[in-house]
Amino acid sequence: VQLVESGGGLVHPGGSLRLSCGASGTTFRNYATAWFRQAPGKERDFVAALTRSAGAPIYEDSVKGRFTISRDSAKTTMFLQMDSLKPEDTAVYYCAAGNRVINSAIRYSSAYDYWGQGTEVTVSS
Repeated sequence: VQLVESGGGLVHPGGSLRLSCGASGTTFRNYATAWFRQAPGKERDFVAALTRSAGAPIYEDSVKGRFTISRDSAKTTMFLQMDSLKPEDTAVYYCAAGNRVINSAIRYSSAYDYWGQGTEVTVSS
């Protein structure tokens, strides 16, 4: 399974970006999928996730109402729509997937088996 992110870049505060994560070697059917981010000098933090059953999305508190996680109908691509971006959203964003992730562990990076290479998002005026 390989994951490839795209869509990062430089955006002004208040702007929007849409990140994509494409899967090869599998579809996301029966996989939990998530976005994490890592700011310089900080740990990798949970951003948003969809469970294996693709039920209600789960968000970290600081991105609720601004970010939207979704998957396409073919279940080969995951998206993160990021609106109302703030400077504190600046980070490298990683997508992750796992078919053994239980819902109680969905916010933990150690629960995921597959990772993308990351895409950099910079929010600055």
